[in-house]
Amino acid sequence: MNNGENRRLNGEADEEDDDDDANGLAAWERTYADDRSWEALQEDESGLLRPIDNKAIYHAQYRRRLRTLSSLATTARIQKGLIRYLYIVIDFSKAATEMDFRPSRMAVVAKHVDAFVREFFDQNPLSQIGLVTIKDGFANCLTDLGGSPESHVKALMGKLECSGDASLQNGLELVHSYLNQIPSYGHREVLVLYSALNSCDPGDIMETVQKCKTSKIRCSVIGLTAEIFICRHLCQETGGSYSVALDESHFKELLLEHAPPPPAIADSAMPNLIKMGFPQRAAESSIAICSCHKEAKVGGGYTCPRCKARVCELPTECRICGLTLISSPHLARSYHHLFPIIPFDEVSDKVFHDPRHQLPKVCFGCQESLMNPSTGNSPSIRVSCPKCKQHFCLDCDIYIHESLHNCPGCESFRRPKLATSDE
Repeated sequence: MNNGENRRLNGEADEEDDDDDANGLAAWERTYADDRSWEALQEDESGLLRPIDNKAIYHAQYRRRLRTLSSLATTARIQKGLIRYLYIVIDFSKAATEMDFRPSRMAVVAKHVDAFVREFFDQNPLSQIGLVTIKDGFANCLTDLGGSPESHVKALMGKLECSGDASLQNGLELVHSYLNQIPSYGHREVLVLYSALNSCDPGDIMETVQKCKTSKIRCSVIGLTAEIFICRHLCQETGGSYSVALDESHFKELLLEHAPPPPAIADSAMPNLIKMGFPQRAAESSIAICSCHKEAKVGGGYTCPRCKARVCELPTECRICGLTLISSPHLARSYHHLFPIIPFDEVSDKVFHDPRHQLPKVCFGCQESLMNPSTGNSPSIRVSCPKCKQHFCLDCDIYIHESLHNCPGCESFRRPKLATSDE
């Protein structure tokens, strides 16, 4: 009886020891380490711990980035490349299995690359993306340059495997061989998402960096570990940007900064006339062989105005005659990058307490209340358009600058003038 109890107690003790040894943390430590609940707290003025206002922090970061971009645009006349050819090089080496980003670096990168690809095509409808992975010392082309976000995301989610070491040089060499064939009017870019702390290269990577610089390929790197000299050197030589993500939200912010078109490289900023075709949508009952998939399809698709070939989606390049095929909405959506809407001004506290100013109580955009819900009488944080002086809430501020690209207040004042001139 006693021997049985001793064996049972010893067995429970062994299980507890194994539990404590896992990942070098005790069971109670792993619970809190997974949640990281301390990261969601901040100390207020009275010394008490309060939950972090993530919405206010996000809006402050957004407005800081918006002011930076606006100051760069006003100090100099910047020409932007609207037709971009971007290769995303993703590090799937064994370093991507680390769990400092939950559940792993690989899962976090795949999740936000999915969102980035869709946001990229929303802001750059005339551009194309290709995916390249580096692992086991080799570089593999996951998808060729194309304008379909679904095909890129599907290919990426089907190849989420990590192994071996990363080779930055092999990735750059592969991308250079593809981008070197791009026409002169296209802006060549590379975005490297790097998880490793080293690079296992077959040759001199400095020569590869110079080849990218000579070919006018802008290389940018987002690191998930500490800063690496060769990544910094690559970005400085090619005119790109290098940054290291602190956490998942910071990584998402850094990644989305590459969605808007960057300033064009001075040597390649020469204006060019580009031939483009505006194809008509085929009848739903028509049957034709699709030049994209090499198979017969019934209905849908678009017909190239030059060679009459059938393509599935726009924008794309005709596989038969090479003509760039787009639609007029794609061209219109690229227009706002040339004339971006100016940042709104944050309404200061002095205006709130000045009785001479009668502030509006609702947002001009969404008609939601601009009063503080906790007090009911005091106004909450708001912004105003410097031209029409209308007030907007924080959500409308982000929506206007990120998606709408027009101020509703300015447009409402413009319409009566147009109606009067027509009469």
